[in-house]
Amino acid sequence: MADSAQNSSLSMSAEEFRRLGHLVVDWLADYRTNVASKPVACSAEPGDLLERLPVTPPKHPEGFEAVLRDMESHIVPELAHWQHPNFFAYFPSNGDLSAVLGDFLSTGLGVLGLTWQSAPALTELEDRCCDWLRQMSGLADDWQGVIQDTASTCAVIALVAARERTTEHGAVQKGMQHGGKPLVIYTSSEAHSSVQKAAMLAGFGCEHVRSIGVDENRAFDVAALKTAIDEDTKNGLRPCAIVATTGTTTTTAFDPIDALADIAQQHNVWLHVDSAMAGTAMILPECRSLWHGIDRADSLVVNPHKWLGASFDCSVFYVRDDEHLVRVMRTDPSYLRTTFDDQVKTYRDWGIALGRRFRALKLWSLIRTHGTERLQQRIRRDLDNAQWLLQQVEQAPAWRVLAPMQLQTLCIRHEPEGVDADELDQHTLAWLERVHATGRAWLTPAQLDGRWMVRVSIGSLLTERQHVEDLWRLLQAATATPTNRKPD
Repeated sequence: MADSAQNSSLSMSAEEFRRLGHLVVDWLADYRTNVASKPVACSAEPGDLLERLPVTPPKHPEGFEAVLRDMESHIVPELAHWQHPNFFAYFPSNGDLSAVLGDFLSTGLGVLGLTWQSAPALTELEDRCCDWLRQMSGLADDWQGVIQDTASTCAVIALVAARERTTEHGAVQKGMQHGGKPLVIYTSSEAHSSVQKAAMLAGFGCEHVRSIGVDENRAFDVAALKTAIDEDTKNGLRPCAIVATTGTTTTTAFDPIDALADIAQQHNVWLHVDSAMAGTAMILPECRSLWHGIDRADSLVVNPHKWLGASFDCSVFYVRDDEHLVRVMRTDPSYLRTTFDDQVKTYRDWGIALGRRFRALKLWSLIRTHGTERLQQRIRRDLDNAQWLLQQVEQAPAWRVLAPMQLQTLCIRHEPEGVDADELDQHTLAWLERVHATGRAWLTPAQLDGRWMVRVSIGSLLTERQHVEDLWRLLQAATATPTNRKPD
């Protein structure tokens, strides 16, 4: 009995967990309630937090209350607040509280998805969640989904699958040095940087990634792609994959999926579609024309952890030929074999990781809590708010919209009279810095055609029309204020 009592003291008891868990939920509820009162971005300098943290770990117990004290005094002041209603930077990374609770359940259960048998509900709930999202997005029945961590990982998996189809599974056996002609990947100059990294990790090499120009809509130039493929083929190279984007990072442009699918079919190359951000919009039937032809692609990634509201990380990777994917990714060690293997999905063979978290619980929690209609309502709210801001910018003197606004991201620049092209970059970065100095909004700059501009990405859970109106007033004040002053 003494040994049992002594051992139980080495971990947190269920009753202590119950008491502290209530404190954590209350703390998070207060944080979300009051987040709008905080500056959206912090003014931390590199190393600020490290200077305040103990260099050595504690030798004796300090209790979980010490963690909560640290959160208040050290951690939160060093954070940018992604759930803030005035967060207009990057893309939304919404963590709806229903998904937070689902993630809490996942972590608390502590199950590990090595095989179906190791956690049957983990596999089957993930299967159903991916299919729900497929239905919500209007995708065809032959798409099969799996939850990965990020779109970057999905890009690696897609290019490995493409590589093996082109080489007839030669590269997986003998590596990229098996003697075949070099393989080439094609993407647009507006594609995410993860495509380049994926090509590196999958063994293609940077010099075999073609960055194709874009048209007047910032979308993949189909004619230029045809020319590049023809030229590579004549030079003895093998076209392997096209990576398209619906909702590019800089401008949220949409590549012409149907036209790209024609080329992919003609040359028998893999078509992967990165719809990490914009895929959420496809729960609205009126948006689906933006990815017309999607059911002709070979693989697709959608990130519910962006705009939809699932807490990070939750990236859904879809394929239409899951048998090919499993053949490419499968390993079969004896210690993981079970009598059920021929009857179930084995998700370790659908990606890179062996062990799997119960990520489906947060997606399940989000969809069950809100339902498709409420999620659609919120996405339409964000689109309406973006349209309102677009109208204000278009009507205002000296302001310019630089790219077509397809969804909820505006690319804007203030171009006052008397500021020449060489001074424009400095002016843009200066007024954006004035906005950030107020702590009242956060946006991200980006370069477009070699010049700085500002992206306004609308879509945080708490962002309502009043916040967008306040932002517009702040932008006008910042551009009307001399460089050495902050807007009122």
